[in-house]
Amino acid sequence: MNKIALINHGCPKNLVDSELMLGLLAEKGYEITLDDKDADVVIVNTCSFIHDAEQESVQSILQMVDDGKKVIVTGCLPQKYKEELKEAIPEVCAMIGTSDIKEIVSVVEQVLNKQNDEYVAKISEKPEYIYPENVKRQQITVGASSYVKIADGCNYHCGYCIIPQLRGAYHSRTIEDVVAEVKDLVSKGVTEVVLIAQDTTSYGIDIYGKPSLAKLLEELNKIDGLGWIRIMYAYPTQVTDELIDAMAKLDKVVKYLDLPLQHYDKEVLKAMRRPEFDYAVLIKKLRDKIPNIAIRTAFIVGYPGETDEQFKKLYQFIKDMRFDKLGVFEYSREKNTVSYSMEHQVPKKVKHKRFQELMALQQQISFEINQTYIGKLLPCIVEGFTDEGVVIMRSQHDAPEIDGLVYAKSDRNVVPGDIENVLIDGADEYDLFGKITD
Repeated sequence: MNKIALINHGCPKNLVDSELMLGLLAEKGYEITLDDKDADVVIVNTCSFIHDAEQESVQSILQMVDDGKKVIVTGCLPQKYKEELKEAIPEVCAMIGTSDIKEIVSVVEQVLNKQNDEYVAKISEKPEYIYPENVKRQQITVGASSYVKIADGCNYHCGYCIIPQLRGAYHSRTIEDVVAEVKDLVSKGVTEVVLIAQDTTSYGIDIYGKPSLAKLLEELNKIDGLGWIRIMYAYPTQVTDELIDAMAKLDKVVKYLDLPLQHYDKEVLKAMRRPEFDYAVLIKKLRDKIPNIAIRTAFIVGYPGETDEQFKKLYQFIKDMRFDKLGVFEYSREKNTVSYSMEHQVPKKVKHKRFQELMALQQQISFEINQTYIGKLLPCIVEGFTDEGVVIMRSQHDAPEIDGLVYAKSDRNVVPGDIENVLIDGADEYDLFGKITD
């Protein structure tokens, strides 16, 4: 049987799609490998969110072509550039769009069986992503945590974002299907689930007629053996009192919220087609109702028309709010978005200077916040071990792969997935250090 390798690019939502495709292939008896040198066919699942991500995806495709592999390109890049991509890299055997991943088996079979250079394409003109239930994900990253996609698509039309065009309208999965998947993951040893979607807080509106993330959290909280539930990609206007109350009272829901705000100045937010209200009020409410909550956010600098004064307002807001975790992106001009043709594009040099200023500010804030953990006992999840035997862990306040780590010494054996108390005795800008207690 032919070996299939996969290279994944982009966000955790893409990772889940990759694992679903591998699950479909494994079900049909294909041998899966993560070593592309050892494979006959290589699937490159691509990202097209910003230009840098596109370049990274294209480099992988070209490398696989150079290595003489049969290459199938999936995901956002073929959805965005159907014709151009085939023209630019004619050696590609097949392409699959964002909402056509269920076609992966038939496409692989066509690629392996074709006698000539016939090109295969399965790209829906109007993408509508419906999660393929009953497919067992073949997990690439098996560990203490697992991403669970609760919805896909997006009904918002932010001025800088192409995702709605690539993924279609918002589609939630049912509570029953999500609960069944999480139970299955827990039976395989997963301790933490990380809920993802383009916007997790709109979950359920399309099938239950109202935001239903709080209800989903209540059902997930009942699952025996599940340790932590984490929410990513919340949308400011959908962080309802019901959701805040559920986060506060449910013991398995970690006190952490990923809430990308993108800017603070109302005129910039309006130009971005984002909600225009005082985010400081929402942050205060979250902190009042959920003691010790860690808030992660993200901002864009250099959006077309952003003035020095508007940037200073953002800088001051970050200084005042003292976010626990923060990401900053330099605005990336993407075709087919509202902002692409806007006037007053900000020079690259100015964007980069603003990026550096915010990152320097956040580094200082992060260092000061981490110092406050010294002397405290924190529940942390075991991720793995360093070569020297130090235990690599994460606290409730750190999401996998994007936030900091906790490095702990231990006098006893622990295994990945265990949640242990760590007495913190040191901290730098991003990581904590300590000892596992009895």
